[in-house]
Amino acid sequence: MKISTKGRYGLTIMIALAKKPGEGPTSLKSIAQEHRLSEHYLEQLIAPLRNAGLVKSIRGAYGGYMLAKDAAEITSGDIIRVLEGPIQLVEVLEDEEPAKRDLWIRIRDAVKDVLDHTTLEDLANYDSNSEQEPYMFYI
Repeated sequence: MKISTKGRYGLTIMIALAKKPGEGPTSLKSIAQEHRLSEHYLEQLIAPLRNAGLVKSIRGAYGGYMLAKDAAEITSGDIIRVLEGPIQLVEVLEDEEPAKRDLWIRIRDAVKDVLDHTTLEDLANYDSNSEQEPYMFYI
């Protein structure tokens, strides 16, 4: 599975909105300028997010977009599925060797688990300076 710019920019929009709880609507223009992205492209991405009930729009001079739910209730998996479709790394073939078929399923499930347990709140509050356990690689 490869996340396209749709998924990446969609996460950017949603994280930007999650960082401003209670501040009222945020314009796509301000998000585009802040992240040096195409406002026109962001407009194309916001429609499916709105249709999925993840954001709501506010009209008017001071309008824009807000999260439709609390950031803790929206997962990165919700956003990726709306913009990219179902999460599928490899097509699992029924006549494939059982060991390989099980491997593909375990990898798919691991990716789904990470996406479905990483909330928008986690992403908005991410601190790159926090103490994280280093990855251990065994060769």
